[in-house]
Amino acid sequence: MVAVKKHMIVSGLDVGTTKVCCLIGEIGNDGNLEIIGKGIAPSHGVKKGVVVDIAETVKSIQLAAQEAERGAGFKLHSVFVGVTGEHISSINSHGVITLAHEPKEVVEDDVRRAVEAAKVVSLPAEREVIHVIPRGFTLDGQNGVKNPVGMLGMRLEVNTHIVTGMGTFLHNLTKCVETAGLEIEENGLVLEPLASSLSVLNEAEKELGILLIDIGGGTTDLAVFRNRHIFHSSVIPVGGNHVTYDLAVAFRLSPEEAERVKVSYGSAVPSQISEEDKIEVTTLSGMKESISRRQVAETIAPRMEELFALIKREIEQLPKDSSLAGVTITGGTSLLPGISDVAAEILKFPVRVGYPQPSTGTLNDAIHNPAYSTGVGLVIYGAKSLQNRRLYRRRETFLAKAFRSLFREFF
Repeated sequence: MVAVKKHMIVSGLDVGTTKVCCLIGEIGNDGNLEIIGKGIAPSHGVKKGVVVDIAETVKSIQLAAQEAERGAGFKLHSVFVGVTGEHISSINSHGVITLAHEPKEVVEDDVRRAVEAAKVVSLPAEREVIHVIPRGFTLDGQNGVKNPVGMLGMRLEVNTHIVTGMGTFLHNLTKCVETAGLEIEENGLVLEPLASSLSVLNEAEKELGILLIDIGGGTTDLAVFRNRHIFHSSVIPVGGNHVTYDLAVAFRLSPEEAERVKVSYGSAVPSQISEEDKIEVTTLSGMKESISRRQVAETIAPRMEELFALIKREIEQLPKDSSLAGVTITGGTSLLPGISDVAAEILKFPVRVGYPQPSTGTLNDAIHNPAYSTGVGLVIYGAKSLQNRRLYRRRETFLAKAFRSLFREFF
């Protein structure tokens, strides 16, 4: 983290299967967040959200970071990093502590002790905890307490959502970032759908119940929110690259040409495309050919239907009281025409496409795209984390000074 005047700098790094995205944000004294640096580089060392080639991944991270640094005008030192992959899993846990034998005021240390108690779960040795997220508190049997600090009670309970990942995969990602010359912020590994939710979901959606679907290149990340808190997260190993591969095989195209066809002419609903609509492509042999856009859509549609069928299966496994009000789709593939129609038809919920919403800045238009939802979310997450850390340290300093003053007064 680098200080510029009195402003706070925070950076997010999204190491994806298709691209590496580095965003640098600046938080002004008014609290507004402005994205001041953006770097994008092709990702060649990641498959389905997991590092498979350290040297290639390091190179991609360096390229993205250097581009962001040129835009921001200074050297980047530390980042918040998104994590995803099929190895990610989550459980819900419960923690209980006794405050006192008579009512006492709950302080922040009590909340931390309750959360620590919730972390005492049996996990395989190879798994590491990424997040322990409080979902709600109970104080002396009273449910629905959002923030118990300052309230009186004798017994404090907390429900948490615990996200874990395979230790070796997390260590490989960390090694890539550090080898690229960057530090990872304290508690700076962030579940990608959690980050994306900060940039595309509003509080009303989280309160009523919303499923966030973040479709990346190699994976699709899911997060379910209810009563403003996340209570389910998972990763499906199917993403936009699978569509690209299907097109490459079907029409004998290079991956680059298949990606161009998908982005420029693709659709998830064949019936919306005229049978007479033709496009020109370059095949693997270098020949120019005319193919039907309708056939392109007919190649894409089954993969999208498969993806949403897998998502529907995930929804059906949620607790019966996990009612949802709707679905938000984000990620680059969410821009595929007709994808909302397919999702609504299969999932039986209202569906919208989620765009990242940074506060201010000249780069606002450039990153107002679902492909940047995770990157923007990582910056927002980092900003909240750094601000909370500063506030906690100020309180610690104030208490230490007060104690020293009291000590001098009496001794």
